[in-house]
Amino acid sequence: MLTALARTATRRPLTVMLLWGLFLLLGFGLGTGVFARLSDNVPEVPGTESESAARYLDELDPAGSSITGVVAGTPVADAGLRAEVERAVADVRKVAGVAAVPDPYATPGMIAEDGHALIVPVTLEGGLDDDAEERTLDAAAERIREIDAPDVHVSGGPLLGLQMGERAAQDVKNAELISLPVVLALLLVVFGGLRSALLPLVVAVSGIAGAFLALFLFSEVTDISVYAIQVTTMLGLGLAVDYALLMLVRFREERRTTEDVVEAVHRTVAAAGRTVLFSGLTVAVSLTGLLVFPSVFLRSMGLAVAAVVVIDMLAALTLLPALLARFGGRIPPAKSPGNGEEEGRFFARVARFAARRKVAVLAVVVPVLLVLALPVAGMSIVVGDARQLPADSEARQLQDTVAAHFPPGTGVSPVVVVAKPGTDAATTDRIRALAPGATTRELPGGGAVIEIRPPGEADGAEATALVERVREMRGDAPVEVTGTAARLVDFRQMLAERAPWAALTVLAGIVLLLFAFTGSVLLPLRTVVTTLLSLAAALGVVVWVFQDGHLAGLLGAEGLGALSLTAPPLIVAIAFGLAMDYELFILARMREARLRSGDDREAVVTGLSRSGRVVTCAALLLAVVFAAFMTGGFSPILQIGLGLTLAVLIDATVVRMLLVPATMALLGRHAWWAPAPLRRVHDRFGVREEQTELPREKVPSGV
Repeated sequence: MLTALARTATRRPLTVMLLWGLFLLLGFGLGTGVFARLSDNVPEVPGTESESAARYLDELDPAGSSITGVVAGTPVADAGLRAEVERAVADVRKVAGVAAVPDPYATPGMIAEDGHALIVPVTLEGGLDDDAEERTLDAAAERIREIDAPDVHVSGGPLLGLQMGERAAQDVKNAELISLPVVLALLLVVFGGLRSALLPLVVAVSGIAGAFLALFLFSEVTDISVYAIQVTTMLGLGLAVDYALLMLVRFREERRTTEDVVEAVHRTVAAAGRTVLFSGLTVAVSLTGLLVFPSVFLRSMGLAVAAVVVIDMLAALTLLPALLARFGGRIPPAKSPGNGEEEGRFFARVARFAARRKVAVLAVVVPVLLVLALPVAGMSIVVGDARQLPADSEARQLQDTVAAHFPPGTGVSPVVVVAKPGTDAATTDRIRALAPGATTRELPGGGAVIEIRPPGEADGAEATALVERVREMRGDAPVEVTGTAARLVDFRQMLAERAPWAALTVLAGIVLLLFAFTGSVLLPLRTVVTTLLSLAAALGVVVWVFQDGHLAGLLGAEGLGALSLTAPPLIVAIAFGLAMDYELFILARMREARLRSGDDREAVVTGLSRSGRVVTCAALLLAVVFAAFMTGGFSPILQIGLGLTLAVLIDATVVRMLLVPATMALLGRHAWWAPAPLRRVHDRFGVREEQTELPREKVPSGV
């Protein structure tokens, strides 16, 4: 298959480039339409009690969504301001699609006790389609913003989702403007030439276009989270550079032994292309664990990111060979070892040190990683609110203004208890008695809705405890609980129930792929263990920073007492796949050296000396991409970006340079062992090297 791809790309390079050019136009033309379709309904999980209760309410008592305006910074009792507010309220009431706008001067609780702020809640009609709702939101919000006061902000409800989508689009644009020039500069340093440096960026742009197009197509059938744009774009950009870098390094090596550019491309695809293929499949398999969860958010993220990975892989295996066939003759070959190429000498020295001092290395590195992972034991997740947004965003400014002028809990989403027909009065009375100020309204056909406002945040500890308390005390009564806190409780339960199955699915797929790649049983197990160590360490640091608040200010964030519920599953799934990516880079070189020399110990050193530089450069480039996306200030993306950056850097340095050679030396010749029946299976069905005349180089001696 790889040979066929290479021959097609080199035989018709202009056709391949034209097809990818059309793909780019489609991605940046049609695909960018996804920014208008983003949703912030992350915690909804089909089949859970909270989702069932919400659907029951929508059917019996369909209510429209609502937004909130806040006017502050001046005495609201001023006659001129009051007249302006009353005119604005009257105008908003006339907007098509608006159901109700209470008079803040006549409604209790709408004016702050200090007299310097007031709230204008706007409720929309139920049953509006997306276009009508957006028109209503725009008209109502714009009219409120016209009020002449120092601080006027409008957000909440569906408007918050739209504002997040706009922020996501701006953050992606800024991240690309930052990361692409920096990546280009680093590639210039790596390759020393503009042509070689530009080719990975061409593949990277294809990955970005693929991210947009994949998300747009998925948005036709499911909700796409506001987080999806940044996550898929950063991963699409980073992996594209990784794959292109691996292919280009190999191409320059092949050019040392042949002047025929097309032949060098074929050899590159046969060797490095095999690694790219397995790497892409391994990352995609790592993301299939997200499909085990019933959450629409996690499933859509898993499918979208996997699609982007596959697009990157295809671009590296088709577009890049076509570009090399057309322009590769102008790319100089790599320097031969022994002519001043110190990088291989350095990595060989480190590998030999770790192999000789294997017990000492393991005794130091493993405890350090475990200490970094300790905060994971206390990790907590929440749905989150506008505090996760940057301080200059309108939604954050609205929340900060309300918090500064109104009592705690003002505007907090209530715990919604649905007492269906047949619920006895004693049960509803006990539920109402759980918190002061609970309100009750009757439902058509019987039953009632009890709304209880928690004393803290909508998804805080008090709110989730209230949900669990109601569910404990209802007995056999037909009572269900929904609302933000209930969704969080159900989401946590879903993660706890499905996480073991997701882990088994991913580990089984990874072990099978690595067995097909190496023919070993122990190598996949060793790989999984060392990868989990680096992943736990990275996640522990994220908890320490964003949950506990240590050094969060350096990243423009703050400790929120918990992580966003989007961060841990995405960090785990994506970082695990990326770690497998680098593992395959190294194993491919080790296996190649072992097949040629038959020396297990020297194969480890040779593999690391030849792959260490490209893995380190790839990790650095990927870290630059992730760091660029952390400039937006959106806390969930900061958490994901930091987690992935640390996971990549720890894995590419501490794990691959120290733990890998140490554990390989500990295993010795048994590292490549498999039982005889499995060995026969691999001999028949496993993927083996396509033999090419490779240069017989030796690792520099005397190190």
